[in-house]
Amino acid sequence: MVTKIPYSIIRGGKLLDIDRRKAVPVDILIKGDTIAEIGRPGLAAPDGAAVINARHRLMHPGLVNAHTHGPGNLGKGLYDRWSLELLLTASQWVGIGRTLDDKYLSAKIGAAEMLLKGCTAAYDLAAEFPLPSVEGLSAMAKAYEEVGLRCVLAPMVADISFFDANPGLMERLPTSLQKEVESFRYAPWKATTNQMKKALQKWRFETVHVALAPTIPHHCSDAFLISCRDLAKEYDVGIHTHVAESKVQVIAGFQRYGSTLAAHMDKLGLVTDRFTVAHGVWLDDDDMKRLGDRGASVAHNPGSNMRLGNGLADVRGMLNAQVNVGIGTDGASCSDNQNVYEAMRLASFASKVQGPDTERWVTTEEALRAATEGGARALGLAKQIGKIAPGYKADIVFLDLHHINWIPMNDPVNQIVHTEDGSGVHSVMVGGRMIVENRKLLTVNLAKVAEQAETFRAKRVKEAKPARKLYDQLEKIVGTFCPGLAKAPLHIHRYGASHHAH
Repeated sequence: MVTKIPYSIIRGGKLLDIDRRKAVPVDILIKGDTIAEIGRPGLAAPDGAAVINARHRLMHPGLVNAHTHGPGNLGKGLYDRWSLELLLTASQWVGIGRTLDDKYLSAKIGAAEMLLKGCTAAYDLAAEFPLPSVEGLSAMAKAYEEVGLRCVLAPMVADISFFDANPGLMERLPTSLQKEVESFRYAPWKATTNQMKKALQKWRFETVHVALAPTIPHHCSDAFLISCRDLAKEYDVGIHTHVAESKVQVIAGFQRYGSTLAAHMDKLGLVTDRFTVAHGVWLDDDDMKRLGDRGASVAHNPGSNMRLGNGLADVRGMLNAQVNVGIGTDGASCSDNQNVYEAMRLASFASKVQGPDTERWVTTEEALRAATEGGARALGLAKQIGKIAPGYKADIVFLDLHHINWIPMNDPVNQIVHTEDGSGVHSVMVGGRMIVENRKLLTVNLAKVAEQAETFRAKRVKEAKPARKLYDQLEKIVGTFCPGLAKAPLHIHRYGASHHAH
């Protein structure tokens, strides 16, 4: 018996045309989960096709979050003034004692927030300590599939602790704390590689895919990086890693390798068209050319870059070097929300405070394409999502043109990037299925999720006391050592302050 594929037809809406910067009245025919045809109002549809009324709606492709951390959703709002290095120091305090249910819950919270704010796919670098597990990754994938968000889930892994990876830091700690931070050590790289291979072999999810995330290059031995390279090639999956996020990372990289982090990873053969750099704030021109020549991507996270004091990335330099740029929120523990509209707006604004040459500023068209097509390419899904076009998955956001954000509508491209904040999202479709309708998330009981999150928070307050005490001791040392490292001379400058301030 042949299963009949259902049709649906979207009528009465206006489709964003980025090239023409207009909203064009169209009807969209969907076959199963895929866009079959786009035509003028009145487009013919098969008998029995479900009709979706999109009157007073602006339709745009589902946004793609090119970089986030699902486990961070239970850690939103925990702290104010922490740098990237202090956040890494706080990793045990933030992520202590996560059960499978906690991992599922954290991913569910993030997926729900992203969908309610117009995002339909994400690249999630998910951490489990001391090494990833098939069960943990499956719990997170289950959350994404149940909520209805597409995801590329990459276990974030390392075999060198933060305190060992930064030259001189361990020696700066008193002997008692050196013993304490032994608890930060990861499992041996061969054990971690085996766990990742098990996940790749046993993966059973359809809309959640697996990639690999050696977390920070100099937090991984060369042998481990090579094992990640070979595993990614064997299973044809992507590699996503934090490269040149902070100046501290770059200085540590030069001290360890005598080169930039990107150059070292390229030397080891990891930089390909399936390679994504997270942040890339401190990439230099040679790094950007190297990435562009290899067809690699950068996940630009302007909110997190500012939140953690890492600086202002040179996105114009990346684009000029033909680097594919996506836009991400980063994790909620270091950006505090999962709003890709806000990330687009910040991507535009951050470029405009770097100098008076308007030709170097990121345009709203570039920001919007980065948050859709660029993100899709980074996820390895460029032929499936990121556009509203025949043959692409029906991942569509419906904005309410009667919402105050859209009164009046002058230029929809400018307004999606500079005006929309997520509050104008009326409905969201993923794969032809309505997941958000009339501002209500249909797949999640948010009241129940809130109760579960409060139960976790209360449990965590008790369990995390020793880890918080250790963080408070380490903060005093890391908080002076790493800024000192960042004051070393470098041939590029990415801080918002003057050179003399750093």
